[in-house]
Order: sequence, then structure tokens, then C-alpha cells
Amino acid sequence: MGSLGAMLKHPDDIYPLLKLKMAARNIEKQVPPEPHWAFCYTMLHKVSRSFALVIQQLGTDLRNAVCIFYLVLRALDTVEDDTAIETDVKLPILIDFHRHIYDPKWHFACGTKEYKVLMDEFHHVSTAFLELGKGYQEAIEDITKRMGAGMAKFICKEVETVDDYDEYCHYVAGLVGLGLSKLFHAAELEDLATDELSNSMGLFLQKTNIIRDYLEDINEIPKSRMFWPRQIWSKYVNKLEDLKYEENSDKAVQCLNDMVTNALIHMEDCLKYMSALRDPAIFKFCAIPQIMAIGTLALCYNNIEVFRGVVKMRRGLTAKVIDRTRTMGDVYAAFYDFSSIIKSKVDKKDPSATKTLSRLESVQKTCRDSGALTNSRKSYIVKSEQSYNSALIMVMFIILAIIYAYVSASPRF
Repeated sequence: MGSLGAMLKHPDDIYPLLKLKMAARNIEKQVPPEPHWAFCYTMLHKVSRSFALVIQQLGTDLRNAVCIFYLVLRALDTVEDDTAIETDVKLPILIDFHRHIYDPKWHFACGTKEYKVLMDEFHHVSTAFLELGKGYQEAIEDITKRMGAGMAKFICKEVETVDDYDEYCHYVAGLVGLGLSKLFHAAELEDLATDELSNSMGLFLQKTNIIRDYLEDINEIPKSRMFWPRQIWSKYVNKLEDLKYEENSDKAVQCLNDMVTNALIHMEDCLKYMSALRDPAIFKFCAIPQIMAIGTLALCYNNIEVFRGVVKMRRGLTAKVIDRTRTMGDVYAAFYDFSSIIKSKVDKKDPSATKTLSRLESVQKTCRDSGALTNSRKSYIVKSEQSYNSALIMVMFIILAIIYAYVSASPRF
């Protein structure tokens, strides 16, 4: 669970964290008996615990298709990410990856840790893929082909302009949005969303990750990975890596705010996409990552720590998002709250301030017009540091821990 210090500071995190921990334990116990499916779901839990949690709410057929879709694209991404692979070796693998998923004998050694295991034992993923319905297979093959070609294009091309940035994010994430929309439609649970809205769902998540992961990407060994567009960062420094140096802190924060402002343009498309979803499980599956994204941007905005270390939402806040997100009203409320947090941090002297405020005020109007912002709702905004009795909090924590231990040890019939 979260750290003790964080729970003492945010005691209302404890119950959602406990629920999240219990849900995670249940997922670990629900591994399918077939070896190839057992590998896929175990691997999914290792490469993305939060995704593994949300995906469990989907019906069996759609859940299996989304699991394989995720692992196929994660494997493709592992090839792209491995900077130790020579370009002449990497390019044909990316371009032909959509064919390899039909071959249970294919594998390629690359990546590290759990990603190396995924690549070494990719035959399990291929075997599971071949058991999916034809509609699911066709959707996964189509997106994998298009994504592989796009990744190959940007192996040999730098992200120079904002248009390049949008194109790269389309290939690596917007296509994921298109693919998921196709899978939802193939399952006959949703109407087929427009490519524009599906693309924005992916771009909002990807741009958030690119912003948050600046330091990790720039320090990549043996070669830096640079996704921030030159058209933006060149307004502030001569080289992208200059942003991490302390003497450039003011310019770095201005550049960061410019990048966040660029990401904010996708918010309203994301709200439109989610408001059209009918299936409750699909809705929650889509909504939680989007709220996590706007929450992460609220943390990153105007925050020099993006260039010093890891900036991410605390586990307790993540648990709250997962616990609270049930309806579109919950999404409007979360977007309004996190937009308000960003708005409170905007310095009118920041070069992007006017554009930032305009985009925030536009999405806040959409949220207000929805009628979801009732006085009784739970807010993500902490208005003031509340004072709690530490001894009482510890007693509560111990009681909840005992309950958790008892439930975990109880036999299931």
C-alpha cells in the first residue's frame, strides 16, 4: 500500500488503498488454467498493475482481446524502446510485427526484466491471439501494422515540429485508441467512435507520459530518447538536454508549461468520447486512465521536479480515482478539480499563460454545463491541511489491516 507518511497526511486514502490491495490480491488468484493464458495475464499484471486491475471489469471475450492487444503493442514498444538494437535490425521487425503475431514459434531477444521475458516467451501471446474471434484478430493486426510502420518512420526521423509530435503520438498511442474503439465495436457493446475522438484519447495519455518521463528518456543509455518537439523546446534552450540543468530552471519550467498546455487541447475530445460510452465496464476502463492523466498534468505543471526526478500521483490518490470513478458525472467533477489545480498554479507572466487559461476555462465550462458539479460531491482539491490525531489514525489503520488479513485468509467456496 502507500507509505505510512502519506497515509498519515491523507488518512482518507486508507480505505480506497485497502480496497485496491484486496482487488489486486483477487486478480492474482484468478489466473486462467491454460498455460498460454496464464502467462498473458501474469505478464499483464507485471507490466501494468493498474491496467490489469481495470481490465478485469470487462466481459471475458473482450477482456481477453484487450489483454492480447495490450501485450502485442507492449512487445512492439519494447522493440522500439531498445536503443541497443541496430537500426537495420529494428526496422524490419517493426514493419513485419503484425505478421509475427500469427506465428507461435516467433520470438526476439530484447528488452530488460519483465519485458525480456515477454519477448523471449512471445509464443504464449501468439497462441492466445490465435484463439480470439476473427473480428478481434483483424482489429489487432490492422493497428499493429500501422503502429509498426509509424514507429519505423520515426526511428529515422526526429520530432521537429508540433505536427511531427502529434503524428508520432498518433502512431504510438492514438492508434491504441482507434484499436480499442474497434474492439468495443467488435464486441457489439459500443457504437464505433470517430477516429478523431479515439485518437485524442490516446494522444492525451501519451503526451502526459512524454512530459512526465522527460528525465528518464533524456538519460536513456546508450542513447537518449527525445520526444519533446524542437518547435517548443527551442524557444527556451539550445539543446533539449539543457532543460535538466539547474542554471536553466526558469526556462525549463516555462517549456514544461508550454508542453502541458499543448496536451490540454485534447481534454474536450476525451470528454466527448467518454460521454458516448454505454457499457459501464468499458466506461470505467476508459475513464480511469484519463483522470489519471489530468491528475498527473496537474502535478507536473510548473513543477521543476519533472527535471530532477520522478513525479507521479501518490498511490492513495490513484486508489481514490479507481474507487470513485463510476459515472460520467464523476469524470466531469475530476476534470474540473484537476483543471482548477492547474489554473491555481498559472503565473500570468508565463509565456503560455493566456493559452493555458483559455483551454482550462473552456473545459471547466463544459464540466459546469454538465450539471455534475454538485455541492455534495467529493472533491480532489484539498482546501487546507487538516489536523488529525496520529494515534487515532494508527488505530484505524491497524483495524483495517486486521480486516484485510482476515478477508485474505478466509477460504473461498
